[in-house]
Amino acid sequence: MPVVLHWFLPTTGDSRSIVGVDDRGGRSTHTDGAALREPDIDYLVDVARAAERNGFSGVLTPTGTWCEDAWLTTAAIARETSTLRFLVAFRPGSLSPTLAAQMAATFQRLSRGRLMLNIVTGSDAAEQRRFGDWLDKDSRYARTDEFLTVLRGAWQGPFDFQGEHYRVAGAFAPRRFDPPPVYFGGSSEPALTVAARHADVYLTWGEPPAAVAEKIAAVRKRADEAGRPVRFGIRLHVITRDTAAAAWAQAHAMLDALTPEQIEKAQSSLRAAESVGQQRMLALHGGTRDGLEIYPNLWAGVGLVRPGAGTALVGSHQEVADRIAEYHELGVDEFILSGYPHLEEVWHAGEGLIPELRRRGLLDTSGGVSA
Repeated sequence: MPVVLHWFLPTTGDSRSIVGVDDRGGRSTHTDGAALREPDIDYLVDVARAAERNGFSGVLTPTGTWCEDAWLTTAAIARETSTLRFLVAFRPGSLSPTLAAQMAATFQRLSRGRLMLNIVTGSDAAEQRRFGDWLDKDSRYARTDEFLTVLRGAWQGPFDFQGEHYRVAGAFAPRRFDPPPVYFGGSSEPALTVAARHADVYLTWGEPPAAVAEKIAAVRKRADEAGRPVRFGIRLHVITRDTAAAAWAQAHAMLDALTPEQIEKAQSSLRAAESVGQQRMLALHGGTRDGLEIYPNLWAGVGLVRPGAGTALVGSHQEVADRIAEYHELGVDEFILSGYPHLEEVWHAGEGLIPELRRRGLLDTSGGVSA
């Protein structure tokens, strides 16, 4: 099966520098003082249209305190695009599963089937508490399991359910629609179990192929036991250029703009995260500039200051395509890419990487999975 490519909507703001963690735990430029591009609707539409024009199937929109609301932003942008799909990230603790089912149904009808859902259980206790969520990590995953049970049940409704976290009677989403696919990520044991039970696509951050293969095997084993098919996706930044030298020059320029104080401040914040995935990202570089190419063309420099996905594919278009092909051989079908700044980098990918993938017969133009 060919690969599906998605891009990223920078709803926290964008920059020519790495957008990392500020003093309050939010996003800011941590490098050379380059201006932070505000995530206003005109700029986000520019990014979305560029992604669509360059052959990306969809865009991921993040969730959290420091970004624009993903539901509202993508609903606005949907009218400004034609085929682009929207991977809307949200946290189960922020709304009821029946309301989420209704919102998804409405979005699907109004966008003519261009919604995908990214379920984010949440890993930062302080962030969760800002939204009134005081559950511990294991309880959050148990709630996510129930949330997705009710969500899917409501899509087929009427649906009755009584659990520890939710109790609904006769839940349903009005009028007919095509249910969107569910994307889910996480590296802890509870996360892998929830993914196997509910995800259409399991997402991992960009680790070396051997580590990704282990995750795929773990989820696939659980999914087989549950009698469910699961596809796999990966989240990576990308710096792709006509030559490897030009790509690495850009990576080194981003790294050279970071001061030791900026790295340590960001690392101090990131080390406090409960997320197993975040700790795995930190372990890739150990908080230092040394040995950041952790696998051929896989660079961990972004994770020095940025939470979440902290690795980038860096190299010529041919080399980046080689790495995508390597992950694809492991079973990864969907790639969510991004780069700083997102508007310029989507054109680099669209003009160089995508034609290379197309020449190799690797690119899927169908738009991804269906539920």
